[in-house]
Amino acid sequence: MRYEDYKAQRDELMAKANAALDNGKVDEAKAARKEIEELDAAYEEAQAEAANLTALKDGVAKPAAPVAPQAIAAATGPAISVAPMVENAKAREDMYRTAFAKTLMQRALTTDESEIFAQVNQDAFAQVNQDAFATVANKASDNQVVIPTTMKQEIWQEMAELHPIIGEVDFTDVPGNLEIPKETGNSGDAAWVDEDTAATSGTLSLSNITLAGHELVKAITVSWKLKTMSIDAFLTYITTKIAERMGAAIANAIVSGQGIPGVGDTFKAQPYGIITRLKGETNTPQVVTYTHGGSVAYANITAALGKIKSGYMDGVKIYAKNSDIWNQLANITTTQKQPIFIPDPTGQTIGRLFGREVVEEDAIPTGSFLIGNVRRAYVMNRNQDVSIYTEEHTLARSTDYMGYAILDGDLLTTKAFVLIEEAAS
Repeated sequence: MRYEDYKAQRDELMAKANAALDNGKVDEAKAARKEIEELDAAYEEAQAEAANLTALKDGVAKPAAPVAPQAIAAATGPAISVAPMVENAKAREDMYRTAFAKTLMQRALTTDESEIFAQVNQDAFAQVNQDAFATVANKASDNQVVIPTTMKQEIWQEMAELHPIIGEVDFTDVPGNLEIPKETGNSGDAAWVDEDTAATSGTLSLSNITLAGHELVKAITVSWKLKTMSIDAFLTYITTKIAERMGAAIANAIVSGQGIPGVGDTFKAQPYGIITRLKGETNTPQVVTYTHGGSVAYANITAALGKIKSGYMDGVKIYAKNSDIWNQLANITTTQKQPIFIPDPTGQTIGRLFGREVVEEDAIPTGSFLIGNVRRAYVMNRNQDVSIYTEEHTLARSTDYMGYAILDGDLLTTKAFVLIEEAAS
């Protein structure tokens, strides 16, 4: 592939991605971003192969490193420069992962590790510091470290395993404010007419969801003695701790986040939760209650499913705490005393209720059941993905590792969800 052809295709895809974002078409922007990533990978592979062929022709034992395409942060995130003597993306990632771990463990780095560590962090935080959400904490980048890409993936995967509702959210990764249009009402469907009938005009009401950025932090203190473990064990430990602490906060925000504080509120700005939006509606049309002191019944489940808009039914799941699943849902029966909960003998899921997957989610309040299509109707933007700050405490012989991220989320529509809860006493 010639560079001119590659550059022309990339510029065209970038224009397509930016135009989609400007028009609020997030799915189209994501699709274009994936095409850019695939194009970059194909170009880099072609360059590497050309270098290999040249090496064979000239009798060189080690091929030159391929030329990395210039990354554009708006679509592909911060650029990772190529350190000398690193032949491919996997080798770069492995080297940075080792450099990252050694830095956090205060161990000596090789020359190549020092160079790639400096390049990755300088490139990343040069972009972050230009961001609309660059705070004093962001700019104190001397103590902030970029988490390796594979480790970020492991953190989010572990978060989703601990809190399945996180795995259902279709995240976007757009720096700054992100506006997503949503339909709030229309005048009805099209009508059949004959040639003498004039068309009737209609109105389509739209509003915007603005996802800004709310800071999420969690500190983990590690003793100096603990840092003598192996690099792999240390990375696993840090990954698990960040996933546990930050995952719980993100899941609680998706479910019950309170949003922007008003006058007199004491909570900090955070994403809006699904339950918060459902209970905030006038007359709470998407909330079903069961008798105080009793248990959820067959009629409560059918009433709740009947409130979900038909277009969202494909993908609807039922979320509840483990204790409520087995103490309530598993015991619901028909009038003929037939259980309606069907356990999954394969163990891949807990079971199904009216054909809908039942999911254990600890963020759901005790005694409540959230039914809905999270993937289709809840959006969350990672304004800044998870990074780590470090702070040493010499006298205490310990190190603080603070996980840091900027996130925001909200509902596209309440009609894709229903909350079943116990009636007030």
